[in-house]
Amino acid sequence: MTSRRARTGQRERILSLPLQLSGAVLTYPFGDDVNVYKVGVATASGVGGRHANGKMFAVVGSGVDPGMITLKADPEHAIALVAEHTAITPGYHTNKRHWISVTLDGSVPDDLIRELIEDAYDLVLSTLPARVRFDVDPDRFPLPGRHRPGPGA
Repeated sequence: MTSRRARTGQRERILSLPLQLSGAVLTYPFGDDVNVYKVGVATASGVGGRHANGKMFAVVGSGVDPGMITLKADPEHAIALVAEHTAITPGYHTNKRHWISVTLDGSVPDDLIRELIEDAYDLVLSTLPARVRFDVDPDRFPLPGRHRPGPGA
């Protein structure tokens, strides 16, 4: 049985998770009641560049209780998640093959939601140009052809 704490507070607990990822920003392109988390905003592309507005990896609406988070997902993984969890459905108002929505009623553990957020972030970040990935996380995404000296070099 789902506890009262899980039913009433999961949305609030997960709202800050996407912002813990390097280069993630919170935007409001659909209005003040929809939190849209993006990566790659105005990095190497500059203010007017092709990827200046970044790419979204998570969306959380604020108007409905218990709430829902919609996340980018690998299509095969998405199918398995939907089959395994009744609170996970194909993406609400998004491409049903590449996005999932998780109802924040406490039935999906916070740890799994954290993993799904990280997976969504990684999927989107991997589609950005090398220079943008480098700007977001230079240790994880070094620029091609650049060699970092090792310890003691």
